[in-house]
Amino acid sequence: MPQLEILSHRPAGPAKPVPLLFVHGAFCGAWIWDEHFLPWFAEQGWEAHAVSLRGHGASEGRGRLNSFGIADYVEDVLAAVASCSAPPVLIGHSMGGMVVQRALTRRRFPGAVLMASAPPHGLLESSMRLAWSDPYVFQQMGMLMTFSNGIEAEAVRRAMFSDRVPLELAKRYEPLMQEESQRVLLDIGGWIPFPLLPARGARVAVLGAEEDRLIPRDQVEATARAFRTEPVFFPAMGHSMMLEPGWEAVARHVADWVEATVLEKPAREKPAREKSVPTATVSDSGARAAAD
Repeated sequence: MPQLEILSHRPAGPAKPVPLLFVHGAFCGAWIWDEHFLPWFAEQGWEAHAVSLRGHGASEGRGRLNSFGIADYVEDVLAAVASCSAPPVLIGHSMGGMVVQRALTRRRFPGAVLMASAPPHGLLESSMRLAWSDPYVFQQMGMLMTFSNGIEAEAVRRAMFSDRVPLELAKRYEPLMQEESQRVLLDIGGWIPFPLLPARGARVAVLGAEEDRLIPRDQVEATARAFRTEPVFFPAMGHSMMLEPGWEAVARHVADWVEATVLEKPAREKPAREKSVPTATVSDSGARAAAD
């Protein structure tokens, strides 16, 4: 087992009874959670950890990256669980969502959140749509599969963010992007006719971004159907929901879902001034407005 980078933030006071373990997507590392989510959740009283899968971030294995498959990443998540004080809620983004799905078939966890996740049936539909709708981004992502410095900042912006995010923000994150395991992309990049799914009763939340070019709405809805739940979509957001302006709404939704579904606490009461202002920050698959 390679040495894994695990970034941890713990609350100043007593922690909530269930820790959180965040799993990143392709081409990045645990750093993507450390920008906003890990400190925010710690401030709210959560024990929050993020793992860099082998060959990513500061974890071992960069030189052997292409030899790793999706099963290896699942082993990394199961190993990272040992860093938590108790069995955690798993939170996976993009490719990390697929890793979380597979981890749920190996071990029982209190719950899981899939953010802009690769669907259980694989990425064939999403990849074909990206190639047709935005061939520039498709070509640049292909470059990144092989060359860690072979992607342009504009491609990072269009792949990771909504159109309202300035290019300067993408330029900030572009040096942190890296190549991805070609074996893993073969594992999940085609059609998976009989995907592995956890036993019925697993508590899973499915979140999507309405301006996501990589995992479009219908693929998020397909994931939700597989887990017998309703997806929640965040408007005016791109793929990297944890870095987008308004990321707090996503973080708050995750925290509220864990509180209500895993800890089984009543929904938080909003202040009177908050109740009086109509909100439409989140919408479900039926296009209903919902307050975060």
